[in-house]
Amino acid sequence: MDERNQQGRLAFSGRRFDVRIVETPARGGGTTRRDVVVHPGSVVVLAVADDGRIVMIRNRRVAAGRTLWELPAGTMEPPEPADRCALRELREETGYQAARLERLTGFFTTPGFCSEWMEAFVARELTCVGQATEAGEEITVELVDPARLRHMMFSGEIADAKTIAALGLYLLGEGAS
Repeated sequence: MDERNQQGRLAFSGRRFDVRIVETPARGGGTTRRDVVVHPGSVVVLAVADDGRIVMIRNRRVAAGRTLWELPAGTMEPPEPADRCALRELREETGYQAARLERLTGFFTTPGFCSEWMEAFVARELTCVGQATEAGEEITVELVDPARLRHMMFSGEIADAKTIAALGLYLLGEGAS
């Protein structure tokens, strides 16, 4: 079944994403209705300080109903390339600029209902220049030791999927080297 060309009907158009109702052929005949969030893509940035600590944020998330431990992240503003978005989000949310940026991986965030593709980056050679958060953002910054982050992931203290994915891959790679 090829769903790539199914545009669907626009149900909602928001500031950061659209929702489309897409009907696709079902096995055995008929159609299946899907509500699809159409997203421009996003980035997550794992910033490593010179001493090896990771730049983490505590971010108030209305949808989750609480403040979460996260890596800095954000939505791309087309036609903005992912690497530029990563540097912008790192600066806005944490106040750090990076002289070096390397792609870690890319992944779908929630492919069951959303087209969002997220690019993960590792940022190094950091300089603190001051936060520039958007209106309404409640973000605090903390540098955290990787050993503590491992514990925070396994204990459930870090409950954000993108952060767990990027940190997990990074820490796995660091352990292998």
